[in-house]
Amino acid sequence: MSVNFKVIFCTALVVLTYNLVSAQAVKSPFSSFGIGDVYGSALVHNQGMGGIGYSQPQFLFLNNQNPALLPYNVFTVFQAGVVTEEVRLTDGTLSGKARAGNLNYLAIAFPLKFGKAATSLGIKPYSRVNYSFSYEEEVENGSEGETFTALEEGTGGLTELYWNNGFKLNQYFNIGISTSYLFGNIIRSYDGFAKAPNQALGFRVGIKDDTFYKGFSAAFGASFTLDSIGKNNNRFNVGAVYKLQSNLSSDLTTDLYMMNAISGDTVFSDRQRALNGTTNLPGSVGIGISYGKDRKWNAGIDLTIQDWNTFRSVNDDDERNLTNSWRLAIGGEFIPDYLALNYFKRVVYRTGISYEQLPFLVDGKNVTDFGINFGFSLPAGRSSIDLGFKTGRRGNVTDNLLRESYWKLYLGISLNDQWFIKRKFD
Repeated sequence: MSVNFKVIFCTALVVLTYNLVSAQAVKSPFSSFGIGDVYGSALVHNQGMGGIGYSQPQFLFLNNQNPALLPYNVFTVFQAGVVTEEVRLTDGTLSGKARAGNLNYLAIAFPLKFGKAATSLGIKPYSRVNYSFSYEEEVENGSEGETFTALEEGTGGLTELYWNNGFKLNQYFNIGISTSYLFGNIIRSYDGFAKAPNQALGFRVGIKDDTFYKGFSAAFGASFTLDSIGKNNNRFNVGAVYKLQSNLSSDLTTDLYMMNAISGDTVFSDRQRALNGTTNLPGSVGIGISYGKDRKWNAGIDLTIQDWNTFRSVNDDDERNLTNSWRLAIGGEFIPDYLALNYFKRVVYRTGISYEQLPFLVDGKNVTDFGINFGFSLPAGRSSIDLGFKTGRRGNVTDNLLRESYWKLYLGISLNDQWFIKRKFD
């Protein structure tokens, strides 16, 4: 990759990032629990396989899910991705939809010692909160026909800066460590107004919680690989990741306010409380098994378990209706012939499915998510343009009162180059 191209690319990337970081995630009432929807670590090529990645060694793609597999990246690899999604929500009678896009990740990895050690740096959203819903009730002990309309809203989320390192112990075993810095704020508000028949609309009264989080987290990874199995030299892989509980410093402020219901101007505000405390994010365990042939095909299965019953927040209200979660995913990829002259035979084709129990309860019952994924990578030398697509459904009207049907389109770029190599000839 020429120096001029690198400059042009990096400049375009900065512009792209500036525009996308402020983009709003799609609205979802399921993001109202805890710290919101947690994104996970899967990059675009993983998304095409249902999100698997704990055990898949990659040569031209960065493995963001198990740091122990980083030594397989013999080139410097840079990856960036964005996601666009649409959600259709229904309660069985009424329905609506929303669409939005957001930055998915920026990541770079390079070898520290060829085939022995590698490191990776990146930034990505960790969780998102974006919901808005209203409801109307009659005022208890109020005058006849007097109603109360309430509006609940939430925005924000956490961002993750991470540094991963992987080391090859011998031909069979790798280990890795991941350290992250999490930060961000979440704002939740509840307001409403009472209105009697034929009464002019006056003021809205509400309360707003604003919580800022910051702190470190860590995870450890390991992998076992057995090469040259059978006549076709297939590869068997096992990978595991253990993520420690994270303790985030949290600052919570609660304000009572009154605003003009027509203009939206705040006419009164009073600080009710200011708390400093700790938010405990639960640890998790992930394990994966895969089998395949290098640069030909690969198939695997991943399982992730996380107990959100242990979640503790500086704001007690955030702890309600959380439960244990788990995710099972199966997927694979196939390359017809990576040395073929026919371009489409060098394309990487992927597909996968996932099923998970989400970490919250709605109407006292578990919420599940089923998704179908597919994707492909369009090669450009050692680099590629990566696409992934997921369609799925979360919750159901019978058990959870609401159902989300969604699709997500992932677009990424993978750039591979040789850096930090001293030229012998000019």
